Parts: sequence; C-alpha cells; structure tokens
Amino acid sequence: TNLAKTSITPLIPRIMVGDDDHDSNHQAADTMEQSLSYQNSTINSDDEKNNRNNRSCPWAKIFVGVILLAVVVFVIFDSLTTKYITSGFQTFLEWIQTNLVAGLFAFMGVYFVATVAFIPGSILTLGSGFVFGKAVGLGPGVALATAAVFVGASLGAIVSFLLGRYLLKDWVGRKLVQKYPIIKALDEAFEQNGFRIFVLLRLSPIIPFNAINYIGGVTSIKLIHYTVALIFILPGTVLYCFIGATAGSLTESENAVSGPVAIASIVVGIIFGLLAIFAVSYYAKTEFNKIVSEQELQEQEGVSAGDPEDEDEPENQGDD
Repeated sequence: TNLAKTSITPLIPRIMVGDDDHDSNHQAADTMEQSLSYQNSTINSDDEKNNRNNRSCPWAKIFVGVILLAVVVFVIFDSLTTKYITSGFQTFLEWIQTNLVAGLFAFMGVYFVATVAFIPGSILTLGSGFVFGKAVGLGPGVALATAAVFVGASLGAIVSFLLGRYLLKDWVGRKLVQKYPIIKALDEAFEQNGFRIFVLLRLSPIIPFNAINYIGGVTSIKLIHYTVALIFILPGTVLYCFIGATAGSLTESENAVSGPVAIASIVVGIIFGLLAIFAVSYYAKTEFNKIVSEQELQEQEGVSAGDPEDEDEPENQGDD
C-alpha cells in the first residue's frame, strides 16, 4: 500500500501541470482570436467608411468625368472637321511674337490646358521653337521654348494623373485589381517599378503623351516617381523645339517633322516603346509569380494551423 502511494503521488502534480499548460494554451488561443477579431472589425469599419465616402461623392466624379469626356469629343471632332483649335494656336503663336514676356507665361498656361484636355501639343511645341528662336536667336530660343513646354506639359501631366486617379482608381481597384491576379500583378509592377517603366514611356515620342498621363493615374505608381520621370520628356522636347526653330516660317514649322527626321523619330519611338512593353511584361510576370507563391504559402499555413487542434484531441484523451 505504501509502495502504491509513493508511485501514484509523483503523477498527481504532473497531471495538474499538464492541465495548467492545456488551459494556458487555450487562454492564449482565445486571446489571439480576440485580437484577430478586433483587427478584422477595425479593417471592416475602415472599409465601410471608405465605401461610404466613395458613395457620398459619386456625382462629383460623374460631373468631372462628363465635362472631360465632352472636351475630348470636341477635340476629336474639331480635328476632323473645322480645325478651330489649330487656327487658334496659330493666332496665339503670332501674338506671342509681339508680346514675348507675357506670351511666355501665357504659353505655359495654354500648354497646361492642352495637356489636360487631350489636345495634341506638337503644334505648340514646334511653333514655340520658331517663335522664341526668331525672337532671341537659335540657341537661346530653343532653350526658352524647351523650358516653357516642359513647365506647361509637366504641370498638365500631373493634373491629368491626379484626375485619372480621382475618377477611376477606386473603380479599377474594386472591379479589376481585386478580382483578377494578372491585373493585380500589373498594378504591383507599376507600384514597385513604375519609375523605370515611365522613364521608357517618356523617352518614346510615339507613345501618346496625354493618354499615358491619365493611364498612369489609374495604376499604383507613386506620384513622386511619376513626377520625376517627366524629366525624360526633355530629349524629345529639345528635338521638336530645334526643328521648329530651324523652320522658315510659322506655317512651315507645323509641318517640319518629315523626311529623315520623322523616320528617326519613329524608329527611336518604336525602340523605347518596345522596351517599355518588355519592362511591363517582365515586372508583371515577376509580381504575378510572387502573388501565386504567397497564395500557396497562405494555404499551407492555413492547413498547418489546423493540424495542432487535431493533435490535441488524442493527447487530451490520453490525459483523461
């Protein structure tokens, strides 16, 4: 009897310790569940607030979008029929010849509006080279025209970017990025490597400048990267301003891009355009592979997280 008592007695604290560990594990699990539920509730409340904010101002987006669409339709219709915009640009450039200082700042404003309104700026760029080159000489004129074009185009590009992000970014994120992994991969490629991609796009003169500004706003590229990449429009701007400055008249400057210059510009544009497409494809594929591997890892973690609960049952039965 004494032997039985001495053999049983050491087992009692072990069983009690095992029960305490089991209870502490359950308490830790309950604490983790409470923290996760709190985080999920916080995220859900933030999502509800964002959805409420998005629903509270759809009319403002619709109003801005309708005005912008009407302007684009008018520009396309005018370029095919009456050409009021082209003749207005010619009159404006002639006015700059007699009002150089005021015309410089007015030119920046007009170029800014043209960029936002999808109006092609090639006429203004070539015309500025002719006007400022005739007024202050070839070298200083090209430099002055390049600076004016760069300021007006850059400010217009930034506003276009912000308009594209304001009007369409939320819709694209909800309808496309969250549903389709390939779109999500493209979006993350622009977020991680947007600067390199936009550098190549800006170096290509055949990429529509005004359209790519709005498209950039729809992606997740950072504003600072988008803005810094605008520096790379300078080579093409200098080339077009120089071509305009060497023209014999304002009318001739509008048709100055022809012959070998046009061929060289197209070839360079195609090269950088293809490089940009290759970069987008490469970075998107890389991000897509990351997304797939992350999803597989999450699934494996979910399965492994469920295994300890299944293993606790036989241990508890053995303790009982």
